Amino acid sequence: MKLNYRTVIFAIAIVFGVFFSAPSLLQLQDGKKITLGLDLQGGLHLLLGVKTEEATKSRIKSITASIKHFTEREDILVDALSFDESSITFTLLDIDDVKRVKNYLKDTTGISVDVNAESFLLELTPEEVIRTQKQAVDQAIETIRNRLDQFGLTEPVVARQGDEKILVQLAGIKTQEDEQRARELISRAAKLELMAVDEDRAARVQNMSHADAAAYGDIILDDVKNPAIKYLVREIPILDGGMLTDASMGFDQNNRPLINFKLNAEGAEIFGDFTGKNVGKRLAVVLDGKVYSAPNINERIGGGSGQISGSYTVEEAKDLAIALRSGALLAPIYVMEKRSVGPSLGADSIEASMVALIGGFVLVILFMMLYYRAAGVVANIALIANLFIILAVMSLFGATLTLPGMAGIVLTVGMAVDANVIITERIRELLLEGKSIHKAIEEGYANAVRAILDANITTLIAAIVLYAYGTGAIKGFAITISIGILASMLTAILGTHGIYQLLESKIHKSKNNNFWFGIRESK
Repeated sequence: MKLNYRTVIFAIAIVFGVFFSAPSLLQLQDGKKITLGLDLQGGLHLLLGVKTEEATKSRIKSITASIKHFTEREDILVDALSFDESSITFTLLDIDDVKRVKNYLKDTTGISVDVNAESFLLELTPEEVIRTQKQAVDQAIETIRNRLDQFGLTEPVVARQGDEKILVQLAGIKTQEDEQRARELISRAAKLELMAVDEDRAARVQNMSHADAAAYGDIILDDVKNPAIKYLVREIPILDGGMLTDASMGFDQNNRPLINFKLNAEGAEIFGDFTGKNVGKRLAVVLDGKVYSAPNINERIGGGSGQISGSYTVEEAKDLAIALRSGALLAPIYVMEKRSVGPSLGADSIEASMVALIGGFVLVILFMMLYYRAAGVVANIALIANLFIILAVMSLFGATLTLPGMAGIVLTVGMAVDANVIITERIRELLLEGKSIHKAIEEGYANAVRAILDANITTLIAAIVLYAYGTGAIKGFAITISIGILASMLTAILGTHGIYQLLESKIHKSKNNNFWFGIRESK
C-alpha cells in the first residue's frame, strides 16, 4: 500500500467535513451551524402592500424643500410657495429672478415647468410618476432587508410579489414580543424631518384647526410623548431624512437613550444656514409625523450632526437607529397577510425529510455493496464523505437549510452515486477485456471523467441560474445542489481514485475481481 496525494487530499476533506459539520449535527454550543429556514423551524410570513401614491407626494415635497432652500440662499423673494399631491406653485416678486430659477430647475429631473410671467407651476411627468412608484417598491425591499439584517435575523426572505407587494419570511420568530418588534421595524417609515416652528402663531395652536394652519402654510403635529401638546410648524421641512448618512444610539448626561444622527454635505449646509439665520427660534425634530423635540436654536450649528431625544428604552432606541440608518421608506407599507408558522410544521417536515434521506441513503449503500462488492464499499465511503462536506460548507457559511434544500441533499446522494457507478462500470469493462488492474483503473477513470464532468457542469450551470433568478427556497435548493456537485466531483473523481491507487497492489495480488468489483467469472 503506497500513499498518494489523492488519498491525502481525500483524508483532509473528510476531516474538514466531520469537524465543521459536527456543531450542526450534534447541536454544539460552539462553532458555526446551519440555520433552519422558515419551513423547518417556524417563524413569521408577511405579505406587505406599498402605498406607492404616497411616494409621488414625498417626491413633490422634497422638490419643494429644495426650491425653498435655493431661493433663501440666493435671496430670491418668493410668494405663496405651496404644493399638493401632484404639483408645486409659487410666484416670484421680482421678474428679474425668473431666469435664475428656471436655470436652477433645469437640473431637477422628471418635472415639467410651466412659467406664466412670475408664476411657476411644476408637475411630475407621467414617466417620473411611474419611475418614482417603482423606485418606492424597490427601495422598500432594500430598506426592509437592510433593517432585518441589522436586527440580527439570519437570511430573511424579502422579495417582490407582483408590482406593489413584498413577501417577507422571518425564520426563528417564536415569541409574540419578537414578532411585534420585527413588524414595527419593518413597517416603520423612519421619516426624519427638521421643521421650523411658526413662532408668530405658535401660541394659538391649541385653538387652531388644520384648515386654519394650512391657510398660513403650516401643519399641526402632536408631541410624541403627550398628544395633548401641539406644535405649529411650517409645512415645508428644512430638510428630510434623505440627507441622513448615519444614526446611532447614545446616552445623554442623565444616561437616558437618545439617537445621534449625521447629515451629508448638502444637509449640513442647509442645517447650518437655517440655524445661523434663526437663532432664538425653535427647530422641531419630527419623526414619522410626531415631534420628538423642539429645542431653541442658541447658535449656528455646523458639522451636520444632531440628536433625537425621547422617552424610550435601549431596545427601542437601537431599533430606531437601525430604521434611520437603513433609510426611510419612500411610501408607507401595510400588512395584507400574516401567518405564523408553528414549529410543529417544521418538526414534521424535518422528520419526513430525514426519513427520505436516511431511507434513500441506506438503500443506495446496500445496493452498492451487494452489486459492486468492495468497489461499492469504496463508493459508499465517498458518499458519506460527500454528505459531511456538504453539511460542513453550509455550516461554515451559516447557510439556511430549507425543505427544498433537504430535497437537494437527497438528490445529491443519487448524483454522487451515479458518478461512482460510471467509474466502476468503466473499470469492470476494461477488466473483462483483459486489461491489467493498473490499466483498468487509470483508463477507467480517464474515460469516466469526461462523462461525469459533462453531466455535473451542465447541472451546476442550471443551479447557478436558479440561484441568480430564484428567491427564498429556490435559492436554498440551488445552493445545496451546487455544493453537492462540487463535493461529489472531489470525492468520486479524486477520492476514490486515490483509494484504488492505495489498494492497487493488494487487488492485483488477490486476483479476485468478483470480491473487488463484483465481476462474476463466466463458466
